[in-house]
Amino acid sequence: QLSCLVKMVTLHGIPKDLDSYPKELLLFLSPSDYAATGSCVQYFATVGKANVDVLQKESPQRQQLLLEALACLKVPDMEINEENAEILGRLVCDLGGEYIRSSGGNLLKHLSQCESFLPDQEEAIRSVISSGNTTFGPPEEWSAFTLNELTGLIPVFDHSILQKIPK
Repeated sequence: QLSCLVKMVTLHGIPKDLDSYPKELLLFLSPSDYAATGSCVQYFATVGKANVDVLQKESPQRQQLLLEALACLKVPDMEINEENAEILGRLVCDLGGEYIRSSGGNLLKHLSQCESFLPDQEEAIRSVISSGNTTFGPPEEWSAFTLNELTGLIPVFDHSILQKIPK
């Protein structure tokens, strides 16, 4: 339906009021299509707020969106800083384990919004959390507030992490 709607909306070019349409519509446009109404950073900040799960995980469209986002943000050495994580929003759910490891704790809060993870992502999340080198500190120092912030990641925690969290 969204794909069809994009064709109808863009029949006579990109409308100036594109931002008034559902954010998910942008998933079916390219950043260059959007360029007439704003920058690629603006485009990906809006896409990051959309429900990216309308596109199947690991689909070529989602992978292409992520590649274009990383190119737009000029991400160096697979390290995503807090500002770029904010812009990527839900697109962080598609970052591979190497990005998660390189970015340390910058992605944890954003990753907790993801529906599911691939095995290499889970392993990377556990590695980052176990290191204790995040804004949340080591699991031994976590509070109920910390667990609340990381709720979506709890299913990824293994026994070695869970046993360190204070009761």
